[in-house]
Amino acid sequence: MFGLVGIALTFAMVFGGYILAGGKMAVITHSLPFEMMMIGGAAVGSYLLSNDGATLKHTLPGLIRAFKGARWHEADNTQLLCLLFQLLRLARSNPVELEEHIENPHSSAIFGAYPRILADEGAVTLIADTLRSASLNYDDPYQVEDMLTRRMALMKDEAMHVPHALQNMADALPALGIVAAVLGVIKTMGSIDQPPAVLGGMIGGALVGTFLGVFLAYGLVAPLAQRLSAVERQDMAFHDVIKAVLIAGLHQHATNLCVEVGRQAAPDHVRPSFVEVENALREMKKAA
Repeated sequence: MFGLVGIALTFAMVFGGYILAGGKMAVITHSLPFEMMMIGGAAVGSYLLSNDGATLKHTLPGLIRAFKGARWHEADNTQLLCLLFQLLRLARSNPVELEEHIENPHSSAIFGAYPRILADEGAVTLIADTLRSASLNYDDPYQVEDMLTRRMALMKDEAMHVPHALQNMADALPALGIVAAVLGVIKTMGSIDQPPAVLGGMIGGALVGTFLGVFLAYGLVAPLAQRLSAVERQDMAFHDVIKAVLIAGLHQHATNLCVEVGRQAAPDHVRPSFVEVENALREMKKAA
C-alpha cells in the first residue's frame, strides 16, 4: 500500500512540478517511447546478462514481496515459539517419536498445527535438520551453532541476490540514460541545418534520455531494491529465532527458558510480549 502511494507521490511531484513551472509534456511524451525502448531495453538486457536463472526466477516474486511487505509478523513468532516448545519437550521425553515428526514434517500433527510455518520450506528444513543433528549425537552446542551460522549466512546471501541485482540495475540506469542522450545528440547533429525551433525540440528529446535514466534509477528501481532488502532482512530474522531456541535447547536449558531466549531474539516490532507467549503456551497445553 505505502509502496504504491510512494510511486504515485513521486510521479505527481516530479511531473506536477514540471508542468506548474511551465514545462510542456509534449516534448517528453513524444520522446518517451523511444527513450524507454533504449534505456529500459538495455537495462533489462544487462539484467539478463549479469544474473543467473535462479535470480531471474525470483525477481518478479521479489518485486511483489517488496510491495506486500515482510512475511512474518508478531503472531507468527508466537506460533514459532509454541512449535519449538513442543518439539524440544518431545525431544527430551521421547526422542524416537520426535524422529517421526522431523523426518516427515508435512505429515506431522505438530507441524500441521502451524500451517504458515509448515509452508516455509526453509524454516521447516532448518528446524528438522538441527534436531536431526542432535539426535545423531552431534550435540556439541558450539558445533551446531557454528553449523547453523554458516548455513544461515548462505541463506541470507541467496535471499539478497535479487535486491543486489536490482541495485546494480539502478546504478546502471543513469549511464544508460546518458547513452540514450548521446544518441539523441548525434541525431540532432545530423540535422544541424534545421531551424532553431526544430533543433530545440530534438535537443529536448535527447535530454529526456538523461532525465529518464536518473528518474528510473533513483525514483523507482533503487527504492524498490532497498525495500526488498529490508523485507528480506526482516524475514531472515525469523530464522534467528529458530537458531536461538534450538541452541539454548542443546545447552540443556529449561524449555521455557529456551522459548524466552528465542522471544528476545525477535526484532522489536514483531516480538510478542512475555505474557502473550505464556498465554499461547498455556492454551496449547490445554488443547493437548
